Amino acid sequence: MDARQLRILRELRELGSVTAVAEALLVTPSAVSQQLRLLQRSIPVPLTERAGRRVVLTEAGQALADAAIEVETALARARNAVTDYVEQPDGVVSVAAFHSGAATFFPLLLRGLTGPGRPRLALADEDVAQNQFPRLTRDYDLVLAHRLDHAPAWPRTVTATTLLREPLDIAVPIDHPLAARRRLSPQDVADQPWITVHDGFPLLATIEAIATAANRRPDIVHRVNEFSVVAEVVAAGGGLALMPRWTARPHPAVVLKPLSGVHTHRHIDVLHRPERIARNAVRTVLAELHRAATVIQTRDDEVQPGTDDHGA
Repeated sequence: MDARQLRILRELRELGSVTAVAEALLVTPSAVSQQLRLLQRSIPVPLTERAGRRVVLTEAGQALADAAIEVETALARARNAVTDYVEQPDGVVSVAAFHSGAATFFPLLLRGLTGPGRPRLALADEDVAQNQFPRLTRDYDLVLAHRLDHAPAWPRTVTATTLLREPLDIAVPIDHPLAARRRLSPQDVADQPWITVHDGFPLLATIEAIATAANRRPDIVHRVNEFSVVAEVVAAGGGLALMPRWTARPHPAVVLKPLSGVHTHRHIDVLHRPERIARNAVRTVLAELHRAATVIQTRDDEVQPGTDDHGA
């Protein structure tokens, strides 16, 4: 049995005829009769009987019609609960982000969503390989992910919106000879020792593109994913590194230099399953992420790369 069949049984008791039920439910009498027959198959005793030209309920049918009221009441409560959940402005919204994205976006989100009636955030950092970000949308409402310009698009199973298209610059120790140059070329940096990410993470492909442009193999000496650690290793003379211009913390002993001749940008995207944004609270957080992205770009564009006061 299903809710539609129970509804028909209830209406038959109240309206007294198959024709009246069909008119009330905007279906044909034959459709009503068919649903009654399907319902009867699952019940071991008769639910209806003939009373002259009319079909009426037996005692078993009356009992099931009473139960149908309880079922419809429970379903109405369930629908209302879902509606309340969807429209609730201060519901919990879970957000995951890669490390540098978390460090940059999470404080702005927390400050922007303070006060009564605002969504409650459940934040998490997730340092995963690029192809693992879509899977995180099973566990989180919104996922901040990053990919390079030339990387494959995210799968169609998730919805993706770009928050930032962030330049990647060369991180150089402040006392390094290259620190005096305004821009760098692949030939300038290809023979340097490099600090880069582990295999499967986006920035490695850009290091390889730099080496290809300079016709040299990259000398990768350190593998570090966390940019705050990368900055410390660069400052200590451990090598050069690619660093995001807007979302990595500045370091007083490191300067960033733009690179010519190679596409060095990454997309910072927000991923989610399409059904997540049915919730009012999730839409509010998504809008706040876009506002935060504008703040980040405006704030950090004020300090241009290539000057001594722009760190990693």
